Amino acid sequence: MTTAEAAATLFAFPYHNCRNISSPEDTSASRKVYAGTAPARSVLELEDNENVREYLVEAKGKQKKTPTLVHQAIRKTLKDNSPLFSILNGGIVIVARDAEVDDKTKKMTLLKPSIINGSQTQGELRRFYAETFNEDYQEPSIRYEIIVTDDDDLIAEISIARNFQNDVRALSIAGRRGHIDALEARMIEHFPDVRLQKSESEQNDKEGTLDTEKLVQVTFAALPVEMMEKFKRQSDPENKVFSYSQKTRCLKLFQELVEKPENKEVYDCFLDVAPIAWQLYIDWKQHQGFIGTGIRSIEREDRKVKEVPDGLIFPIIAAHSVFMRHNGMRWRMERPTVLTDADLIRTATQAYQEIANHNPQTMGKTKGCYSLLMSVTSIYARLTLQQ
Repeated sequence: MTTAEAAATLFAFPYHNCRNISSPEDTSASRKVYAGTAPARSVLELEDNENVREYLVEAKGKQKKTPTLVHQAIRKTLKDNSPLFSILNGGIVIVARDAEVDDKTKKMTLLKPSIINGSQTQGELRRFYAETFNEDYQEPSIRYEIIVTDDDDLIAEISIARNFQNDVRALSIAGRRGHIDALEARMIEHFPDVRLQKSESEQNDKEGTLDTEKLVQVTFAALPVEMMEKFKRQSDPENKVFSYSQKTRCLKLFQELVEKPENKEVYDCFLDVAPIAWQLYIDWKQHQGFIGTGIRSIEREDRKVKEVPDGLIFPIIAAHSVFMRHNGMRWRMERPTVLTDADLIRTATQAYQEIANHNPQTMGKTKGCYSLLMSVTSIYARLTLQQ
């Protein structure tokens, strides 16, 4: 191999930290295994020629470039929880023929490296940096494992083994148990063409399929405090931060509402509020009232608002919870006409700038942002009751 050819097969891999976790069996077989975290940018240019699965959205020969549920989940994590990406994402497994670690410069030099598990993650990271990432986002880190070996047969075996997946998660369990059926029936009353996602194998936004986990989240955000107080699992009923930041927890809480008879009153309220909450989410997701606010994290197209980040929307939805009233038959929202969307947008912009430091993810996870908006709507709610 010429000097030029050798240089072309070398790859500089910057990292935050690196540990040698080789087992005695690895050492006896002249293998090395390293693990740690690295800046997400470190993996963008890696090859994946040794991987049995390439980035499926861009795979050659695919008739449809439709993002799978895996892609959608990675995109949500990057967009809504990039500081937690290294914890919420499984990371990337890399194989290399040789590796030289320089802990002074925090850089590893890899010989012929290739991703063998994590092509989907790499593909979504490339998309994130090209289309979404800006100064409003915190630079995400990623977990990595690097296996150093020159055994081609072993590399193939590792690639196959590391790509085995078990996709039976909470949503599929809830769907198979019929926990989503009543919620779907209630949603169809208001959105006739909608169907709820009942397993990981069903894609959102396909033929009217709606993201069930997102629906559950926004419904908890809009659920009135008096109902949250009756749901004993909530230690702080007024704190709605969990509705934005803890998707899995929301689904498990919903399952408790379905399964336990003592939660029937709260469950009935949940079913009534769900269509209202979803309509609020739809309306605010592309609310044109945000034009002129100067919020850079809002996605725009042709000078129109295309998408408002969830971190901005959830505190606004939660603020509407004070307007939920029971009319003797069902829960409904009774928002006074004197309160305008412009009032809420001004308050949300203030929270975004002064409390969340211009970061939509911080806003969605900060109780103070919810409290500020709730204080405004609570005033209008009290005045309405007095009248």
